[in-house]
Amino acid sequence: MDVGDLRAILPPAEPAFRAQQIYEALYSRRITTLKEVSNLPKALRVDLEARTVPGHLKCDSRYQSADGTRRYLLGLADGKSVEAVFMPEDARNTLCISTQVGCPVDCRFCLTALMGLERNLTAGEIVGQVLHLAQDNGLWADEKRINIVMMGQGEPLLNLPNVLKATRLLCDPKGLNISPRRITLSTSGIIPRIAEMGEADVRPKLAISLNASTEEQRRELMPITKKWHLADLIAACRAYPLRPWEKLTFEYVLLGGVNDTDVDARRVVRLLAHLNCKVNLIALNPGPGIPFETPKPERVASFQDIVRKSLPCFIRRPRGLDIYAACGQLKRMESSLVTL
Repeated sequence: MDVGDLRAILPPAEPAFRAQQIYEALYSRRITTLKEVSNLPKALRVDLEARTVPGHLKCDSRYQSADGTRRYLLGLADGKSVEAVFMPEDARNTLCISTQVGCPVDCRFCLTALMGLERNLTAGEIVGQVLHLAQDNGLWADEKRINIVMMGQGEPLLNLPNVLKATRLLCDPKGLNISPRRITLSTSGIIPRIAEMGEADVRPKLAISLNASTEEQRRELMPITKKWHLADLIAACRAYPLRPWEKLTFEYVLLGGVNDTDVDARRVVRLLAHLNCKVNLIALNPGPGIPFETPKPERVASFQDIVRKSLPCFIRRPRGLDIYAACGQLKRMESSLVTL
């Protein structure tokens, strides 16, 4: 809930500033029960406790990787569950969060696609993932910056109203106070929603899941291209209103012998010419039921060498492979590496 939502649930006789007090308690002070909001009258606390719940997510399972990554299976109020990942690094901590339960976009190289879509997450369930992971890993007391990537389960642009509301809650200085520079949303390319997101005053950075160098190739790997064509996607990216400090990110999952040739790399350079962007390369993270192979390291390096002659190009190191926490692996998989 934002301040307006909270004001709507207050008894009519309560002054409007009570909503701001509750809001700051929920997001800035991160209370877990309304009993902790000591600046509210006791009668109001009793009333709200009888009619509302804070809505914190429940940890069903937590999996610990050898590299420090943690994958969380978080329970929702309706009995469904969603995944989120904590990735510690030297200079920052990264939280990978979900925006839907499952995903309707049938990318051929992604385990999440095998789930299908169960439902959208609410803004509270999106923010709740951040609250849970940060609390569980002591991030509020940590001086490292927090990065948030909306790259877990789901296609964020198909849940855009809740994603933007969650972003406002995360970025509000009176809320969680996380800079929009530290939040990135990844989309498969829902073209009308890209333009809609660009109009929002408070929004994440935009990352495009590209994964192919031609229309035909992308249609095979990402069937959504049958509706949202590659040329139109690139045109939407050219029209996107970047902020002065911002670059577009293009993510490219390399599939051995499929889209990882030097010819593909040169086509990617031509495709992204004249865009203010960078490219992140991701060697396929394997999983059961995925009919592709991870390319050899020298193939990944060759691809990078070609692209970075024209564009900033980075290789994303996989995190949490041993617990199915890496990019494209979030399918509520069981693992023996459980921590409580």
